[in-house]
Amino acid sequence: MTPSRLDARVVAERLAWIEQMIAGIRALPLESQAAFVADVRNVAAAESYLRRALEALLDLGRHVLAKGFGQPVAEYKEIPRHLQRLAIIDEAGATLMTKLAGYRNRMVHFYAQVSTAELYDICARQLGDVVSCAEALRAWIAAHPDQVDHAL
Repeated sequence: MTPSRLDARVVAERLAWIEQMIAGIRALPLESQAAFVADVRNVAAAESYLRRALEALLDLGRHVLAKGFGQPVAEYKEIPRHLQRLAIIDEAGATLMTKLAGYRNRMVHFYAQVSTAELYDICARQLGDVVSCAEALRAWIAAHPDQVDHAL
């Protein structure tokens, strides 16, 4: 794969998607687990919002690697290590993003093992992890405007 430039539209769409999904989670009743589970639709919405936010985050990382560096990555859990190796994110960011990739995989492949209490805890107390990873990618992209193709 030949490196080129990032597609500004893809970058903007993935970042906007992450923000929309996080906003969706924050709009849920997260003041207590009892309020969260009072309506079973909250749990389903939270799972969907969180999974889609994680997928958009990892897809953005994959786009940076594939377009900007010509490095295709097949597995979500490989993306953070490659981003760190290229100094796009630091070691702490790579560790966190690897954890998020693992959780996304667990949500998809081992969904029956994800408890309502666990999902509530993540949505109520750990959303900042997703936001901080997205911000790290956003900061690197902003610092490298020459890597972005703004053509339509």
